Amino acid sequence: MNNRRSRYRLFGVFALAAFVITALSLPFSSRAADKLKPEEIVAKHLDSIGTAEARAKITNRIVGGSVKATFTEPQVNQFEGQAVLASEGEMSLINMQFPNSNYPQETLSFNGKTLTVGFARAGVRTNLGDLIWTYKPLMKAGIMGGELSQAWPLYDLAGRKPKLSGGGTKKIGSKDAYEISLVPRGGSDMDIKVYFDTETFQHVRTEYSLVVRPSVGLTVDSNKSQQPSRYKLVEDFSDFKKEGDLTLPHTYKITLEMDRSGNIGVATPNGAASFSFRGSWEMTLDQFGFNQPIPPETFSPPNAQ
Repeated sequence: MNNRRSRYRLFGVFALAAFVITALSLPFSSRAADKLKPEEIVAKHLDSIGTAEARAKITNRIVGGSVKATFTEPQVNQFEGQAVLASEGEMSLINMQFPNSNYPQETLSFNGKTLTVGFARAGVRTNLGDLIWTYKPLMKAGIMGGELSQAWPLYDLAGRKPKLSGGGTKKIGSKDAYEISLVPRGGSDMDIKVYFDTETFQHVRTEYSLVVRPSVGLTVDSNKSQQPSRYKLVEDFSDFKKEGDLTLPHTYKITLEMDRSGNIGVATPNGAASFSFRGSWEMTLDQFGFNQPIPPETFSPPNAQ
């Protein structure tokens, strides 16, 4: 009887040990997979684009295709046009042209020294253009456009010196992605997070977010009525295909959400107390050119400042 009890107790100990090991091994292995350093994630991301030799051969890029702009707030509208992305060194251009007199373009450009943003009409920028003009590091640091741009700071960590942190995971759609916080050299008011597919290490998203708190009013009631302004800009990259020796996204989508208060000293359209905007620009890219002559004036387009 005592031997039987001993065997039962021994069996119970082994069973408990096996349960504990199994229960602990799963989360620890998962967490271990999540603990890649940001620099390791970036290195794997670069390898997903092409070999170091293939990347080094590229000095500039011209990427083109079609674009569909869709606005859902404050008015519903849709525009179709053509898009061109050009880049060389730290210079970059995102240009979208629409055959519409009320909404002719989105032009965002940096020539290495000066940021230029196109006007929708005389003296009036679009909501996207106004945001980029206000928060200049998004273009000047080469973050906009991701790996489609030669100015992408992750191509040159040593030279561009972005500050990277994090390395955990987050769901992007139905897939897991590594999340890295990125602060460009010189800093940025916006919180910038970059996401990489955990299996392919392809760059699938960049998120920019900012909450601007209202200034203190003169009375308690005025303070209660003031709301923070919220900005969220998202770039999504998908449909990765080979172009020469590089694997690059062929679908590039920009989404902008703005809820802006008129009580914080920021002008709102028509002097309204608040203003909300929802819009997206989805580019289908099918023309890729590398190492072609690009005139310097490309990055200082007319009708923009």
